[in-house]
Amino acid sequence: MEQQLVRLSELLNEVYREHSAEEIDYMWSQLLQILNQHSDKRDNYAELSELWNSSSAVLITYADGVYKSGEPTLKTLKDLIDLHLNDFASVIHVLPFLCSTSDGGFAVSDFEKLETRFGEWDHLKALSKNHILMADLVLNHVSSSHPWVQQFIQSKEPGSKYILSPSSSENWEDVTRPRNTSLFTNLSTTKGKKDVWTTFGPDQIDINWKEPYVLIEFLRLIIRYIDSGIKWIRLDAVGFIWKEPGTTCLHRNEVHKIVKALRIQINELINSSVLITETNVPEKENVSYLSSGDEAHLAYNFPLPPLLLESLITNKADLLNNWLSSWPELPKNTGFLNFTASHDGVGLRALEGLMDQKRIRELLIACEKRGGLISHRRMSNGEDQPYELNISWWSAMADKGRDTSLFQFERFLLSQLFVMALKGVPAFYLQALMASENDLTTFAKSGQRRDLNREKFEANTLRIKLEDEKSHPSRNLTSLKKAMQVRRKLNAFHPNQPMKCLSKSRSDLVIISRGEGNETIWALHNMTNSKLCFSLSEGLNVNGESTVSWDDCLNDYKRHQNRIDLHPYSVHWLMKSN
Repeated sequence: MEQQLVRLSELLNEVYREHSAEEIDYMWSQLLQILNQHSDKRDNYAELSELWNSSSAVLITYADGVYKSGEPTLKTLKDLIDLHLNDFASVIHVLPFLCSTSDGGFAVSDFEKLETRFGEWDHLKALSKNHILMADLVLNHVSSSHPWVQQFIQSKEPGSKYILSPSSSENWEDVTRPRNTSLFTNLSTTKGKKDVWTTFGPDQIDINWKEPYVLIEFLRLIIRYIDSGIKWIRLDAVGFIWKEPGTTCLHRNEVHKIVKALRIQINELINSSVLITETNVPEKENVSYLSSGDEAHLAYNFPLPPLLLESLITNKADLLNNWLSSWPELPKNTGFLNFTASHDGVGLRALEGLMDQKRIRELLIACEKRGGLISHRRMSNGEDQPYELNISWWSAMADKGRDTSLFQFERFLLSQLFVMALKGVPAFYLQALMASENDLTTFAKSGQRRDLNREKFEANTLRIKLEDEKSHPSRNLTSLKKAMQVRRKLNAFHPNQPMKCLSKSRSDLVIISRGEGNETIWALHNMTNSKLCFSLSEGLNVNGESTVSWDDCLNDYKRHQNRIDLHPYSVHWLMKSN
C-alpha cells in the first residue's frame, strides 16, 4: 500500500508540475486525509483474478430503462432483474443516474443528487446486494447548469478555475473532434464574454483538469459511489480530458497518468474495484489504456460491434476473422469488455485500418435501409465524417428481403453468443435483449439520433411479453440465460483463458478456440444464411483425429460423426468427449 502511495505522489507531481510546490503539497495532504478517512472500505479480495470468472457478465441499462407509474425506476429495475435476469448478469451497469440536463444523463448538473424519478442512493445500494454495480464517472465535462459553470459565469471560485476556457491566441486546429458542433461556446460572464470548451456540445462544458483540486472533487464522488455499492467504474470519454495547443488533445500523456492515479486511489478505497476506459477510437489508441498493466482493467472493445454487424449483414466474415487473428496480447489481469449494442450508436472510428471506405459506405447504406441514421464528427478541414451508426441492434439484425424477420432471431442470438465466446468479459444491453425496434416515436420528439436505441419499457407491458414464450424478448432471454448457465460451468470461458482464431482464411465461418488441454472449447459460428457442411477434425485442427467424439455443450448434444451440418447462423460450443 505504501509503495502505491509513493507512486501516486510521483504521478501527481508529474501531471501538475506547472503548479507550485505549495499547491501540490496542499492537494496531497487533502487527498491523503480523504483516503485515510475511508480506508475501512477495503475488502478481502487479494487478487484481481478473483474479480471475474466464466460467470462474469455485464447488463447495461438506464436507471429508467423500465418504469412503472408512481414508483422509483431503480426499484422497478431491481424487480425486473430479480425476476428475470438475476442469474444472467453478475454486474449491473446503471447508466448515468445523477441529475442531468441532456445526452441521456451524460450532462451532469449535480454530483450529489439522483434524478428524482430514479429514486435515492439507497435504491442503488439495494441493487448492489445481489450484484456488482457499475457506474459512469463523467470526467470530461459537466452540464451548462452545473454550479461550477454558474460560478464561472459569476467569476467565483471554484468554478472560475474548474471550467476550461481557451486562450484565443493558441492553436487548436489539430483537435480531434467526436462531434460536428462548435468546439467552443461563448458565455457572458461578469468579466465579459469568454469562450469555454464544449467538446461534446453546448450543454456539456469541459472541465479544467489542469487544476489539481479537480481530482479531489472526483475522489469525493468516487467515495459516494463506493458507499452506494458501486465497485466497477467506467471512465467516460477519458481520452479527451487534457488539452494542449498544437495537438489532437486526445490521449495526452497526462491522461494516462491521471487514469493510473485514479486506479491507485480507488484501489486504496476498495481493492476489488475494476476500472473501465471508454474511448471510441482506433484500436491501437484504445489498447494504450491496457498495455502498461497499471491503468484500466478493462477497455470497451469498439471494433467488435461494427465488424460483427457488417459480417451478419453481408454473410461475409473475412474482415472479422482477420481482426480476430491479430487479437492483441495484453498484460495479465487486463482485458476487453466485449459488447455489440450499447446506449450509444455503433462507433465507426474503430474501423480505421480495418475496413475500407467502400465497405463502410455499404454498411451505412444497409443500416439506413433498416431504419438507422448516421451521426457525424467535424474534421480539421471543416468537413463532416460519419462517426457512428444510430440503430437498435435488433433492427440491425433484420433481413434485407421482403420478410425482414427472416433469420432476425438467429442473427441476434449468434451476435450475443459471439461475445460470450471471446476472451474478456461479455456485456449485454437491456434494449437489445428485449428486442427493441428503432424508437422512432422518441426520436421524433427529441431529434436526438441516439434515442433510436434508447427505448424505455413500461413494466407491465414488458412483463406480459416476457411471459409469452413466443415473443421476441422471451425467446431472446430464454436462449441467452440457458447459454449463460452452460458458459459459467466451462473454465475455458474464464476471461483470462487463451483464445485463438482458427478461421483466418475463411469468410463463411468464425471458429474460436478457448482454453487449453482437455478443457478446450471450440466455438463455431456459421456467419451465413446457408447451411454449411464442416469437417471437425480438419477445421478444428485436432491433429487428424477423425474418430473423436464431441460434446456440443451449448446445444446439449453428443456428436460421434466427424462432419457436422451447420444451419444458417447456428452456434456450437464443442469439447472433446472424455
